Amino acid sequence: MPLYTDELVGAFVTPPIALPQLVPSRTCLQCDVCCRFPDPDSALRPYFTENEITRALTGGVKKTAFPNQRGSQVILAPEPHGDGYLCPAFDAANSTCRIYEQRPLDCQLYPLALMWDEPHDQVLLGWDTKCPFMREEIPREIQCHADRVMALLDQPGIRDQVVANPRLIGRFQEEVVVLAHLPCLTEAVAGQWGPAPLHRLTLDDIPRVTTALDQSGWCRTQSLAAYSPVYHYMWNGLLAYWCMELQGAFCLFAQSPDGWFMPLPPIGAGSIDAPLCDAMELLRRWNGDSPVSRVENVPSQLVPELERLGYRLTPKEPDYLYRATDLAALAGDRYKSQRALCNRFEREQSFEMDSYRVSDRQDCRALLADWSRQKRAEGLEAFGAILLTDAAPAHEVIWSQASALRVTGRIVTTHGRLCAYTFGYWLTSATFCVLLEVTDRTLPGLAQYLFRETCRTAMAEGAEYMNAMDDAGLPGLRASKQAYHPLMLIPNFVASPARES
Repeated sequence: MPLYTDELVGAFVTPPIALPQLVPSRTCLQCDVCCRFPDPDSALRPYFTENEITRALTGGVKKTAFPNQRGSQVILAPEPHGDGYLCPAFDAANSTCRIYEQRPLDCQLYPLALMWDEPHDQVLLGWDTKCPFMREEIPREIQCHADRVMALLDQPGIRDQVVANPRLIGRFQEEVVVLAHLPCLTEAVAGQWGPAPLHRLTLDDIPRVTTALDQSGWCRTQSLAAYSPVYHYMWNGLLAYWCMELQGAFCLFAQSPDGWFMPLPPIGAGSIDAPLCDAMELLRRWNGDSPVSRVENVPSQLVPELERLGYRLTPKEPDYLYRATDLAALAGDRYKSQRALCNRFEREQSFEMDSYRVSDRQDCRALLADWSRQKRAEGLEAFGAILLTDAAPAHEVIWSQASALRVTGRIVTTHGRLCAYTFGYWLTSATFCVLLEVTDRTLPGLAQYLFRETCRTAMAEGAEYMNAMDDAGLPGLRASKQAYHPLMLIPNFVASPARES
């Protein structure tokens, strides 16, 4: 077996693990299941370890396909002539993998699958009945193949690789037939990541997050936009969100390239003291002494309690909260500029406004690409350019999962061309959050008109307040949000453990 070197960074790269292949290549070439996904956030998209990412890069897969170079699920690419998504290593023209000889362990295992049992107590090995070949193969041959794979999984090198990358172990799937329990692997995973079950965050968890937030009592008129599951779920592909129950509280964790952190304090009905203590202990285990261990989006009402517990509280960019009546009317001299731009757009353009439908996804994708080019051409600052690159996968999730996430979307078309879209969600029955807003910047007044109409629609449906989220520290965005005269800036804090002297 040849050795591989990382020509991109000059580091030594170990050769890929080679598992025995059960399904004949001729069968795979005729299959329309693998490497294709209905949604961009599919939990079944392949996971690449750090070494596997390096090999994929040398094989021609773009770096942007991997949000975390130390190991991540791949970011899927929109299907060119369809509504689904493809693995970026997949060549749809001839149904082949461009990096087949260096494909990751996750792909080599298939149609076998590593997954947790339903209580999330044991790691299992099973076979996926979605594979057409597996439906036709006799069980004895499948079991013999599984026995060979289990022997390889017991090897320290492969077992350590799985333990170091827990996203290789999927959640329980009823369509996967269980072949064996893997107690040694289960024990090793618990030893690394803690005894409490650590779950990937999926769409199925949204009701649990919502219930925990309701119980916490933190979802109020003046709450941060982050106290909604959609705020986090849209970034699940980039940051790899996880969740677990600790001391009766729901705890959310995010895995970034820099390390692990909590995007919210522990949420639930009781005190946060005990669950926060356990959560920070896990972060210390996962991150070591890295200062990345922290809690984001701490509301002002929790600041005294966290200071009492010895945490350092650092302010971050606040959310902008407005009166819905002010933004719907744009009355008076202080809104003269925005009102004039709205009037100009209505006067100069022939347009239609409608509710978003999934069939608008391709047009939204084209508009986002144009909008990003326009922003860069205007001399966008470096951090803003990074945010633009990161935003595309998040927009894909919203376009695809708006209904499941209970996100409201509207579009504007001129002469049959989609020129604007916006999405938002209800934080409370009285507060509507504007999540995304993208417009063709060559049409004067379109952005102002879209924002005003969003506020009018929300107010007609009961909104008293509009939350426009934060400004990400971008001066241009800050000036734009301040120009609408917020009712208040909702304080936001980051809590970090006090450093020992």
